[in-house]
Amino acid sequence: MMANERLRDQAETLRTLRSAEPREALAPAELSTKVISVTSGKGGVGKTSVVSNLAVAWAKQGSRVLIIDADLGLANIDVVFGLSPRYTLNNFFKGQRRLDEIMTEGPYGIKVMPAGSGMQDMTKLSPEQRMRFIQELEALNEDFDLVLIDTGAGISENVTYFSTAAQTIMIVTTPQITATTDAYALMKLLALEYQEKNFSLLVNSVATQREALQVYEKMTLVTSRFLDVSVEFTGWLPFDKRINESLKKQKPFVDMFPKTKLTEACLAVLDNLQNETTALPQKGTPQFFWEKLLNLCDRKK
Repeated sequence: MMANERLRDQAETLRTLRSAEPREALAPAELSTKVISVTSGKGGVGKTSVVSNLAVAWAKQGSRVLIIDADLGLANIDVVFGLSPRYTLNNFFKGQRRLDEIMTEGPYGIKVMPAGSGMQDMTKLSPEQRMRFIQELEALNEDFDLVLIDTGAGISENVTYFSTAAQTIMIVTTPQITATTDAYALMKLLALEYQEKNFSLLVNSVATQREALQVYEKMTLVTSRFLDVSVEFTGWLPFDKRINESLKKQKPFVDMFPKTKLTEACLAVLDNLQNETTALPQKGTPQFFWEKLLNLCDRKK
């Protein structure tokens, strides 16, 4: 079987998983909180737009969704949703507010944990600040079905800090050679330095599925040759110039343009992610995520 045929078969398998194993039939343990880190090797690939639209699509299915804006210092999830948070993580780490007090509500009941401008790197927080953060996160855990972490771009300590703790690492890239090169660099760092073995790849802003699969094929050829990792094809999102209109109006694209190819593709990505998080080996419970955040910080001391 040719490489492209194998890729098409894999993509088709991902799309049909949901009908083969319906959500209602899953065991209770499989329906626990999912923690997904959405990251990229390069800025400008549409990562925050992906997070906001996936969150809305997930919430419209009745799920309780939390977005942690982990792009500290360059936070913009609140801007995308048109929110004006009164308090941010800055206020929390200064001891001025609790986490539940800085939580801001977005569309469809989505909760947003906003970061503030000029926010210090999480790895530079004091032991007391980190302990308080973990303790309050654990208290919030049972309130959500899905936690989406919008990380910064690149290979900074802050990106690896959140990515290595999440259950699923979804890397967003575009067909641009600089974006795919930086995406590979991020996977290489996470694999060699943090022993991460499983990644999800989302190819954004492409003309066709064929183009997305070509990007995926090139990525898997390189990773299979130089890295001992598994890269799942989460899906693709077509380029649509109307995405800029939705950003200007601060409204989710999936709401403004529900009958478009982009919205349809976004829903397909959602289905694939829902099944990937049960099909791939898990790194532990959501409690493990909070605890590992603290342990990762301790390693930096």
